[in-house]
Amino acid sequence: MESKRSIPTSTVTRKLADLAEPTGNIYESVAIIAKRANQISSAIKAELGRKLEEFSTTGDSLEETFENREQIEVSRYYERMPKPTIIATEEFLDGELFFREGGSAAASE
Repeated sequence: MESKRSIPTSTVTRKLADLAEPTGNIYESVAIIAKRANQISSAIKAELGRKLEEFSTTGDSLEETFENREQIEVSRYYERMPKPTIIATEEFLDGELFFREGGSAAASE
């Protein structure tokens, strides 16, 4: 997943009023953010799985284990990415999510 803007990679303190404002209910806002975070997490996991699949081999040799620097770089890239919850919160606060009462959250594109 490529981000279009700078998203913090660490936790940011938020005002509850800011989170509750779009829905009028903090619990509803948190539920929407959680659903979106699960969507993002699934997408990232699938993307990482596809990329790491390129490196899978049928036979293991000691040399292949130590020489696979590309696989290590791919893994490090995903480790440095912002967590799905932080991405979902940013999308929610920036008004990039659409949601309906009793429905699910989804990113607007």
